[in-house]
Amino acid sequence: MASQLHKTLLCATLLLLLLLLPRAPLVKASLGSQGSALLHWKATLRSPQSLRSWNLNSSPCNWTGIACNYTVTGRERSVIIEISLPSMGLAGPLDALDFSALGSLLYLDLSYNQLGGIIPPAISALFRLVSLDLTSNQFTGKIPIEIGFMKDIQFLSLDQNKMIGTIPPSLSNLTGLVHLDLGDNKFVGVIPKELGRLHNLMYLDLGFNSLSSSIPSILGNLTKLDHMDLYKNQLIGVVPRELKNLVNLIYLDISYNYLIGGVLSSFKNLTKLESFFLWGNQLTGPIPFEIGNLIEIIFLDFSENLLTGSIPFSIGNMTKLKILHLWSNQLSGPLPIEINNNTGLTYLKLSNNSFVGYVPPNICKGGVLKDLTLDTNNFQGPIPNTLKNCTTLERVRLEHNQLTGDVSQCLGVYPHLYYMDLSFNQLSGTLSPDWARWHNLTLFIISNNNITGVIPTEFGQLKNLQELDLSSNYLQGEIPKSFGSLTLLYNLSLSNNQLVGQVPLEFGMLSNLRLLDLSSNNLAGRIPDQLGDCTNLGSLKLNNNNFGGTIPLAISNLVYLQDTFDISQNSLTGEIPSQLSKLVMLQSLNLSHNSLSGHLPSSLTYMTSLSTVDVSYNELDGPVPDSPAFRRAPAEWFAHNIDLCGVVRGLPPCVSPGTPTRNASMVVITIIASVVFFLLLFIFIAAALRFHKRKKPPVPVDDNHLKEGAFSILNFDGRDVYKDIIEATEDFDAKYCIGSGAYGSVYRAELASGELLAVKKIHLPDTEGTCDEQPFQTEIQTLTQIRHRNIVKLYGFCSSPRRKFLVYEYMERGSLGSVLRSDTAAELDWVKRLSIVKDVARALFYMHHDCTPPIVHRDITSNNILLDSEFNACVSDFGIARLLNPDSSNWTMLAGTRGYLAPELAYTMRVTTQCDVYSFGVVTLELLMGEFGEVLISILSSSPINDSFVKDALDRRLPVPEGQVADEVVAVLSLAHRSVDNHPESRPTMKQVSEKLCVVKTPPPSLRSIDALKFSDLMSVEI
Repeated sequence: MASQLHKTLLCATLLLLLLLLPRAPLVKASLGSQGSALLHWKATLRSPQSLRSWNLNSSPCNWTGIACNYTVTGRERSVIIEISLPSMGLAGPLDALDFSALGSLLYLDLSYNQLGGIIPPAISALFRLVSLDLTSNQFTGKIPIEIGFMKDIQFLSLDQNKMIGTIPPSLSNLTGLVHLDLGDNKFVGVIPKELGRLHNLMYLDLGFNSLSSSIPSILGNLTKLDHMDLYKNQLIGVVPRELKNLVNLIYLDISYNYLIGGVLSSFKNLTKLESFFLWGNQLTGPIPFEIGNLIEIIFLDFSENLLTGSIPFSIGNMTKLKILHLWSNQLSGPLPIEINNNTGLTYLKLSNNSFVGYVPPNICKGGVLKDLTLDTNNFQGPIPNTLKNCTTLERVRLEHNQLTGDVSQCLGVYPHLYYMDLSFNQLSGTLSPDWARWHNLTLFIISNNNITGVIPTEFGQLKNLQELDLSSNYLQGEIPKSFGSLTLLYNLSLSNNQLVGQVPLEFGMLSNLRLLDLSSNNLAGRIPDQLGDCTNLGSLKLNNNNFGGTIPLAISNLVYLQDTFDISQNSLTGEIPSQLSKLVMLQSLNLSHNSLSGHLPSSLTYMTSLSTVDVSYNELDGPVPDSPAFRRAPAEWFAHNIDLCGVVRGLPPCVSPGTPTRNASMVVITIIASVVFFLLLFIFIAAALRFHKRKKPPVPVDDNHLKEGAFSILNFDGRDVYKDIIEATEDFDAKYCIGSGAYGSVYRAELASGELLAVKKIHLPDTEGTCDEQPFQTEIQTLTQIRHRNIVKLYGFCSSPRRKFLVYEYMERGSLGSVLRSDTAAELDWVKRLSIVKDVARALFYMHHDCTPPIVHRDITSNNILLDSEFNACVSDFGIARLLNPDSSNWTMLAGTRGYLAPELAYTMRVTTQCDVYSFGVVTLELLMGEFGEVLISILSSSPINDSFVKDALDRRLPVPEGQVADEVVAVLSLAHRSVDNHPESRPTMKQVSEKLCVVKTPPPSLRSIDALKFSDLMSVEI
């Protein structure tokens, strides 16, 4: 029995071996040299999780992304003909792949990965290759000339890398090439004339590089081309006439270069053209009549040139035209009536020209118009009645024209409208209650017209409204209480009308309001205390009304009031509250032409940001506070009062102290006695609190060398605060340190009073001697001269041989950089990030445009932007800031943080405000991407951003933004991209940045998701 069992087991074993033995050689043979080469390359890649199937247990023909050639019988051969691995997260070098083992390869697609290094010359071993796609990687170096040996190649794409050098003429050997994409790299030099030999080429993209010289006329030989993109280079000269030969072109983009001359009439031959971009050049002359031959055109963009003359009526032949951009030229004359033939028009942008005549009556005949932008021209007559039924409208800009007519009769209900600006025209009629059905509306401006009637109560239904400007009209009646429902409103201007009644108490619910202008009306009653709840207000104008009563104490809650507080030309009485001194950021204070009495509070000296203060035409007396703002003021600002005296030139000096009268002596004695009593009481209470609260003995403090005047910015005794800080930090023990840099370390100090402070202790040299005083003094000088809600507040400083430190307000969440690098970065949602961008922009706008002389920070980084508990941002660290002297060339030593420095500093060493603009752009990109590293640096050092960047580079720790938030993210992204332009003159100023961030909400309106965005749409948006 046992013998029979042994025989059975032996037979089973032999049978199993017979089954397995033939298969092992098959697997081994199928791997061969090709599989080994691929496995060796996989071993050099970082995190190749997507290539798990690449192993010794299966044939390479079954591996991910691999395709093989098969025989008629279906048996596998070890011939790999395709490697397709797009968007697989591959990172590492390509030169580790043995191309000589892959001689049968026809297709190689490694696009949208993170492969780097050079493109190895050995790739030319793939002599049978038909398609090579290395799009969107991190390849550097030059294109190897050996690629020119791959004569069978038809598709070649090296787009979106970091390749440098010139384009090698050897590419002209690829005579079978159909698709050539070298866009979005860092190529320089000229476009090789040899490319004109590629007679089979259908697709050519050299855009987003730094190519110079002229466009070679020989490119006109590429008669099979249907796509040519030379966008955003440095090409000069005229557009070659030979391009007329490219009769198969569907897409032509030669915009954003330095091309001169005119639009060629010979372009009439390009009858298949669907997209034609010439914007952002210096083209002059008229638009040729022959342009009407482009009957297939869909997108025509000649904006931002110097074109003159009128639009030819042949444009009516372009019946397929959907997008027409001619804004920012010098075009004139009336719009041709034939434009009504373009019934498919979706976007029509003709702003910033000199057009006259009427807006074509059938401009929305096709019923698909979304964006009508005709602002800043000389159009006259009524708004066409046909717009009333144009329900597709999303954005309308007709401001700064001479339009007339009744707006209530020509505007309808637009369910998708989000932007409407009709300001600075001669429109009449009333505001229609039907407009409350524009539920997506975020901005409505109709100022400087002849609008009459009342403000409809129904406007309170516009829940998405952020900016409403009805100023400079003839509106009557009361301000609707329903405005209290517009909780997103940040700009409300109703000035220069004929409004009556009181300010609605419901205004206190407008917590996002930043500008409120009710000036020059007939409003009466008291200024409501509820305005003190609008804590984000930066400008408040109530002047030229009939307000009575006293100045509400609640106004002192508006600590972010920065630009203007104007309550002049009213009937206010009583004394000026000393609490106004809390408005430390305020720049302009106007209390004139009222009936205010009493003294000017001495506490107003703490309002160090004041540049104008007007208290004329009141009933004030006593001394004017002694501070720079008052000493510099002209006497007219204090004229027509009872008995003001003091430091203002032109006012009488106050009575000098001589022998006091008996009454005066009694007053003095009473004051001294009261002060002594309260001082003793304060000392007693403070001593008791310290005795009970202090759990450990105080740290010994050696303040023998403490300089006089330390902490003089605060209303405290310098030595007491000094001792409190030393004790609170246990003489700067490391456990209280919350950050450190090359210049100093920052400590958290909680005083015995419970007040939190941030203390920057300056690093002193280990040996005896003095440290570099310049950054220390610069920061003190700068921060004591400026006050802004988005600039960190300096409370005081200490300067002694043993210690130097600066004392600031405490920002609970620390630096923006630390938050972005932390596990809690997801708390910074898109709305908060957009708000931070605007906070930083406001601070830089104030420094560059409201300070005299302008201040350049020179080190704007995410580590120098601090966040409070509500994620409000403040700019900090002014140690290397510079005051720009208009009489100096402002040369500087190179200083700042790598990656944030403007590139021109490396070779000009001249500091300008545009250096901060560049750093602002870097920080904004970092905030949107969620990180600062080689990825961001590579983007900044290469060509501009593209579709892939817009869609994929946003911080993936957050959900993809949608709706209006997505639109605003895209607008800010576009603005950041323009801010990091390598050419300083091409960057916007911080004034332009701030204006665009405040006014523009959404480019282009049809794109309601980042996933739907095309970068070409983004770059064509006016902002």
